[in-house]
Amino acid sequence: MRSRNFILDVFVTVRFYVAAGITIACFILAYFIPVLFEYVKILSAVFFLLSLIDGLLLFFAASKFTASRISGEKMSNADENNIQIRVSNPYKFDVHIKLIDELPEQLQERNFEMETHLPARAKKTLSYKLRPTERGEYEFGAILIYVRSGIGLIIRRFTVDAEKNIPVYPSFLQLRNHQLLSSATIADPGGNRRVRRIGQSMEFEQIKDYVAGDDMRNINWRATARRGSMMTNHYVDEKSQQVYCIVDKGRLMKMPFAGLSLLDYAINSILALQNACLHKQDKVGLVSFSTSIDTMIAAERKAGQSQKIMEALYKENTLYKESDFEMLYMQLRYRLKQRSLLLLYTNFETLHALKRQLPYLRSLAKFHLLVVIFFNNTELTTITETKVADLGDVYIKTIAEKYMHEKKLIVKELRNNGILSLLSTPQQLTVNSINKYLEIKSKRLF
Repeated sequence: MRSRNFILDVFVTVRFYVAAGITIACFILAYFIPVLFEYVKILSAVFFLLSLIDGLLLFFAASKFTASRISGEKMSNADENNIQIRVSNPYKFDVHIKLIDELPEQLQERNFEMETHLPARAKKTLSYKLRPTERGEYEFGAILIYVRSGIGLIIRRFTVDAEKNIPVYPSFLQLRNHQLLSSATIADPGGNRRVRRIGQSMEFEQIKDYVAGDDMRNINWRATARRGSMMTNHYVDEKSQQVYCIVDKGRLMKMPFAGLSLLDYAINSILALQNACLHKQDKVGLVSFSTSIDTMIAAERKAGQSQKIMEALYKENTLYKESDFEMLYMQLRYRLKQRSLLLLYTNFETLHALKRQLPYLRSLAKFHLLVVIFFNNTELTTITETKVADLGDVYIKTIAEKYMHEKKLIVKELRNNGILSLLSTPQQLTVNSINKYLEIKSKRLF
C-alpha cells in the first residue's frame, strides 16, 4: 500500500519532458554523428542524476506537508465569503507549490488552484473568496498540495484531510451593510400628513397618584388599599407594533436572476428587514406558505428572535405548486388577533394573475396593513433597451414592453383597492423594503 501511494503521488513537470526530449534528440543526432555519443551519455547521466536527487529531496527530506483551512462556522448566501488556507513548508529548502482545495459540488468549480513560492521552513496564508448562490450544507473536501523543488523535474503530491461541512445561511452580511439605513431617523417630508391609525392599543407605564381629571376607570384599587390614597394606572400608546414578513414559496418564486432565485432574494431581504424592525422596537414574526402554512413564528421582540428567524429561513425551499392565497387569508385571520403590518413577498407577472388573488388580499387589508412586495423583471428591461435589428426583435421587444406595462397596472390595481405595494428589482429588494418600512413608520400608518 505504501509503495502504491508513493507511485500515485509522483508526477513529472514540463521541464522533465523538455529535458527528456532534448536527451532523446541528442541520441538521435549521435547516431549520425558518432563522435557526440560519449557527450550524450554524460548528458543523459546528468539528467538521470538530477531527477533522482530531486525525487530523493522531495520524498525523504520531509515526511508531510501541513495545511489547514480557516473559515467561519457559516457562510453568507450571495455574498463574498473569505476562505484562508495556511500552509507550512517542512523542507530545509525553498519550494514552489500548487494548491488545490476541493470545493463543494454546489459551486461547480473544477479549475480552482493557487500557486505560490514558499521559503524554507516558512509559513504562508493563502486566501480566496467564495460566493454561494444556494442555501444548505456545503461540503469541502481534502486539500491537495503539489510541491516541486528548485530543480523542478519531479513533483510530489501531499493530500491533507480537511473535510468540513459549512452551512450557508441567508445573507447575514447584509445586516451590517444596512444597519445605518435602519437606524437613520427619517423626518416627515413637507406635505405628508399623519394618517389616523385604525385601532389603538395601550401599554402600561406606571402607577401614580390620582390627579383630578384622570380617568376613573384606570384607578388601581389594590394599590389604593395598600397606600391609603387614590392610585391610578398610567398608560401610553403602545410603541411596539407587530410586523410579519410573509414569504410566498410558490413556483413563481423559483425564477432565477444573477444566480439566485426570487425566493433567495426575498429571504435575504427579510433577514435584513427583521433586524431593522427589531432596531425600531417593533415585534417581528415570520410566515412562509405555498399550499399550506409551512412556518409560523409569532411576532416577538426578545433577544433570540433574530436567530430563530434565521434558522427558519435557512431551511426554506421553493415548492413547484400554485400558492393558495385563500388558505393564507383564513389562517392569518384565525391566528393574528392584533392589527399588524404584513409584508407579503410574492410575484405577479400579469394583471390576470393578481385579480385571481385580489379578493383574498383585499380581505387581509381590512384587518391589517398589507404591503405586497413583488419583482420587476430585469431581463425584460434589458430587452426593451436593446436596439432592434429585424422584425423578430421588434416582436420580442413589443412583448417585453407589454409585460412591463402589466407590472405598472398591477401597482395601480393594488392602489385602487387600498393595498400598499412595492415593485422592486431583485438586486435592490433589500434596500427598497427597508425604505418602505421606514416610510410607513414615519407616516404612522399602523
